[in-house]
Amino acid sequence: MELSVFNSKGEDTGRKVTLPESVFGIEPNEHAMYLDVKQYLANQRQGTHKSKERAEVAGSTKKIKRQKGTGGARAGSMKSPVFVGGGRVFGPKPRNYSFKLNKKLKSLARLSALSQLAKDERLVLVDNITIDTPKTKTFAAILQGLKVGERKTLIVTKEADTNVVLSSRNLSKVKVATPGALTTYDLLNADKVVCLEASLSVFEEIYTSK
Repeated sequence: MELSVFNSKGEDTGRKVTLPESVFGIEPNEHAMYLDVKQYLANQRQGTHKSKERAEVAGSTKKIKRQKGTGGARAGSMKSPVFVGGGRVFGPKPRNYSFKLNKKLKSLARLSALSQLAKDERLVLVDNITIDTPKTKTFAAILQGLKVGERKTLIVTKEADTNVVLSSRNLSKVKVATPGALTTYDLLNADKVVCLEASLSVFEEIYTSK
């Protein structure tokens, strides 16, 4: 598959680049992507939820009324779940939601997401993005030039660029990452992925060297 290369102003440079088939041309595996996204979201959960059961609620354990003859159900303590202020039955407890996935499956999921991006024409190739001093206005103008300003956008740089990261930090719909730090969730969650031309070689290096 060939993609046109744009400059940071959104102008077509007239050049076209052939995307590596081993990274952007495989048949997407939906189940692998599902599992990888599920693991990512599970890992974001703190798992610190907790409610008190009847043994943990503060209150008297005195029997509040006699066992028989009242016409009502028997009750032994105000801490019973049937009373207001009592403990909760089978309430949430702290737990770890994370689970393991094999490295090969995670790699397949990312390749599938990249291939899906190319297939859906959500990938934009840019020759370079250069920002001399961190400035949100400058970065927002670049996104407007590329016609992705109002969408959830993922910017993929070859290596960490402090000025680009700082310039994008105040834009809620923009995320900047390097190829090695990308997750399947990031790739699928973005409406558009702006990829620097130099980062294509890094993708090949990461996924074809294994």
